[in-house]
Amino acid sequence: MNQPTLRSFKRKIFLLGLFKIPMIWFVKPRLIEINEERVVVKIRLRRRTKNHLNSMYFGALSVGADIAAGIFAFYFAEILGKRVSFAFKGIQGEFLKRAESDVTFVCDEGGLVKEAMKTSLDKGERINQAVKVFALNESKEEVAVFSMTVSVKVLD
Repeated sequence: MNQPTLRSFKRKIFLLGLFKIPMIWFVKPRLIEINEERVVVKIRLRRRTKNHLNSMYFGALSVGADIAAGIFAFYFAEILGKRVSFAFKGIQGEFLKRAESDVTFVCDEGGLVKEAMKTSLDKGERINQAVKVFALNESKEEVAVFSMTVSVKVLD
């Protein structure tokens, strides 16, 4: 079992944005923390991420939620030494207030993704798991809450 590092996952996000998902590269999310329970991602409010109201565009907010929930699948795949087929099956977002500053995305439900991956490995099936992602402004106020349905299948 490999123990992934923050640095290696920062690089993976950069490469994912550069070669596979250009929107990630465009928004330039910054991985702050990653472990078995928690992921923290930050997106700066700047010209690329602003809307016409000078708050963060909902597309940029969705990218942050995507990374915060989705990176767990790759994290646990690396720990297990397995490949994973990963996608989002659903997303629900509740936008509570305008995000007029940098936004930090926090997902504390790594245990749920880990269990989904173990179940997928045992059953050989695709497993869906809903996880919550909270978007916080610089004052630590919630600006949005996302429910992301992560769909994983462990290969090999």
